[in-house]
Amino acid sequence: MAPTSIASIEWAQLKGQRPRRAGCNARLGEHGQAVTTPIARIRTDDGSSGFGWARLDPSRAKSLLGINLTDTLASPSDPSTGIGTPFRAIEYPLLDLLAKRAGKPVYALVGSTTSELPLRVPCYDTSLYIDELNLSDEAEAIDLMVNEAYEGVARGHRAFKIKVGRGAMHMPLEDGTRRDIAVIHAVRHAVGQDAQLMVDANNGYNLNLTKRVLVETAEARLHWLEEPFHEDATLYRHLKAWLAAEGLSVLIADGEGDASPRLLDWARQGLVDVIQYDVRHPGFSRWLELGPTLDAWDVRSAPHNYGEPYGNYASCHLAPVIERFEMVEWDEAILEGVDATGYRLRNGFVTVPMEPGFGLDLDDAAFTRAVQRDGFTVTLA
Repeated sequence: MAPTSIASIEWAQLKGQRPRRAGCNARLGEHGQAVTTPIARIRTDDGSSGFGWARLDPSRAKSLLGINLTDTLASPSDPSTGIGTPFRAIEYPLLDLLAKRAGKPVYALVGSTTSELPLRVPCYDTSLYIDELNLSDEAEAIDLMVNEAYEGVARGHRAFKIKVGRGAMHMPLEDGTRRDIAVIHAVRHAVGQDAQLMVDANNGYNLNLTKRVLVETAEARLHWLEEPFHEDATLYRHLKAWLAAEGLSVLIADGEGDASPRLLDWARQGLVDVIQYDVRHPGFSRWLELGPTLDAWDVRSAPHNYGEPYGNYASCHLAPVIERFEMVEWDEAILEGVDATGYRLRNGFVTVPMEPGFGLDLDDAAFTRAVQRDGFTVTLA
């Protein structure tokens, strides 16, 4: 067996908690306060280890035992290409391990030559969900959302994304649309004119509703509109022409979830300005492939991240290797057994630790308890 082969894999679901509960979006109910993150730790036969996000079952994990680390790269001896497709189920622990062995942060392992250290990456607060549905009084509802924005400011955010689309299912259409507009204006007033403000409709609008909301919030100077309706080239072409005629500079962002396979074609045609494939799936290595292509098309990159905090940190390491990288989507939460204090958020930027790997520390005792609770371990015989 080669001296740097995978000798064991441990896997567990780590529990975590957001500072407050997350409410609804345009199509789903309350997201809650608790989060879970699937984490795998891999060890080689020479004793080195790395850990990171991984969706894995025992059978798949067993099939990865005995693999030489160099064989997991997308291109032999070139870590800038990321992890090869057959091994992307454990790409994050592999990248963490490879970077630790190289004595580099992951962003340096995959090719960043930034001279500005420590690395600082812009981010935005993604926590402004539809949280006030229990409040019929309009003023109380707006106050709740404004107070949540103030919480983000206090944590160091200077960019914010607001969930909209209340009239899609949670409220009567007119009432929900009016509240969307009122919330946008109130949050803009609360966070100031220098903050960046985005909205995400989660496909809860149609073209006419999109136009109405953008016209009535023009003074709020939205940076981007995310998923106004399900991907449709005809509607996007119409919307882009209308935005130009109205003199509105709002960007169109899309790509999380089950994105249309034609989305990249539409981005190349200028119908979509910001691509948002998820940082976990299709993942980090897919973004290493995709980023330079989007840069060449002058299309912006903003990896989607929601549901747990690991993507906060992983996304930071993509930023310096993608020229048109926009911002990290920051889903604030504390995860059991994971020390992320090296990542510091201030004035809208995340300072990224310079330690090797992803700059995260795993508490061995806490992880072992999680493995025993609901995880598994596979070891090379």
